[in-house]
Amino acid sequence: MNKAAALKIINLSIHINKIKTSLSKIQKSLELDTAVFFGLLGKLWMLCSGPITALLIATRFSKEIQGYYYTFFNIVALQVFVEMGLGTVIQQFASHEWAYLKLDNKGYIIGNKDALSRLISITHIAFKWYTIGALIVIVGLSIGGYLFFADSSQFHVDWKYPWFCLALLTGINIIFVPAWSLLEGCNQVSTLYMYRFFNGVISSIFVWFSILLGAHLWTPVISNMATLIFASIFLTGKYLNFFKTLIWEKPSGPVISWRLHMLPMQWRIALSWMSGYFVFSFFTPVLFKFHGPVVAGQFGMTWSIVGLMGAISGSWLSPRVPQLAMLISQKKYDELDRLFWKITKIVLWINATTAFVIWFIIYLLNTLDYPFFTKFASHILSPSTAGILLVGQFLLVSSFPFSIYLRAHKKEPVMPVSVLSAIMVGLSTLILGKYYSVMGIVTGYLITHMIVVPMVFFIWYRKRAEWHSI
Repeated sequence: MNKAAALKIINLSIHINKIKTSLSKIQKSLELDTAVFFGLLGKLWMLCSGPITALLIATRFSKEIQGYYYTFFNIVALQVFVEMGLGTVIQQFASHEWAYLKLDNKGYIIGNKDALSRLISITHIAFKWYTIGALIVIVGLSIGGYLFFADSSQFHVDWKYPWFCLALLTGINIIFVPAWSLLEGCNQVSTLYMYRFFNGVISSIFVWFSILLGAHLWTPVISNMATLIFASIFLTGKYLNFFKTLIWEKPSGPVISWRLHMLPMQWRIALSWMSGYFVFSFFTPVLFKFHGPVVAGQFGMTWSIVGLMGAISGSWLSPRVPQLAMLISQKKYDELDRLFWKITKIVLWINATTAFVIWFIIYLLNTLDYPFFTKFASHILSPSTAGILLVGQFLLVSSFPFSIYLRAHKKEPVMPVSVLSAIMVGLSTLILGKYYSVMGIVTGYLITHMIVVPMVFFIWYRKRAEWHSI
């Protein structure tokens, strides 16, 4: 090899190293790791698959079926009244124990025996709760949904059997909730977020084929069945020994008592979660009841797009929850705050960018005079109403990092604010939604968060100073 060729190879190697260094700096500044990468990949998939799903719904569903479709999902969300926030509590308690545990090469849990004993007791509490909850959900959704849709026969939509099957599958899926909470709490976020990405892909594919094959309201039933099968394969294939340790073994030392240790946090989380139903899922059923499935469907499709703001921001937040909890458990408050502020700045920037992009797309759909855009625009809200909704959602999502920071301390001081928010949104949705339809709902939503979000910031500032001074 001559000197010129050798110099070229050396220069190329130097350039490659510079690129690697630059990429490493970008990755570090954006807090990108495997979990965040797959979280973002999942949200990117949602950004790509969401419009495809919306397009298929707009072209293959009548506006009436679209209204039923989105109302189905919002009534299914009533399961939160059975879950009562225990999944979040499990995650926080598991994180504090996992600071002293790890997995061995065969996937079994090893480490501090007292911490493992407490984690096993948490697992037993979780699966008992959700098994009973699954039965309640199946019966409750079946009866409640039937009563809700019973007086909508004038729309001539075949909803009964799809609804009963969806209620059954929703109940079965609830049994898996403690598994996901435990894995996330035990810092298995990289693998878990990888699973969630592929699960999202599988779910979307089944939704698309179901719509194309004319499944109509059977579509969510088919996609739920597919994801249920995939979840079973993932858990047994990857974490069989992990759950063998937690489910089949008995605590050999100290235990966590649901009544003494978990309930003080859970009842606050439960109120926040149940309040969340009125903040996130109450709109479509109210519009369906007072203004029919067409208006409900337009709001439902727009709301599913607006929901991407929280979903994308969550790609940075959710993977960091176990890390925040472990830093708190170890009393490393300076490191905790550095990580928190770094993530918060990223979330605020992503939140604002996503809101603008969503509004601009909606604006273009309503402005460009092409048959395809016009048809699609008729299935969503106008730019003005969507804009008001987006501003309200921006305020809400901006408060998420502060709420998560507080909950990582195994406490729930924002519960009163969540309840107040639910009351305000619930009443404004019911009253303004009945008389002023969608414009009344989005206006009430914005005003509510202009009032309650500053309260979250104040509580965070006060509680952080109080807890970290001890």
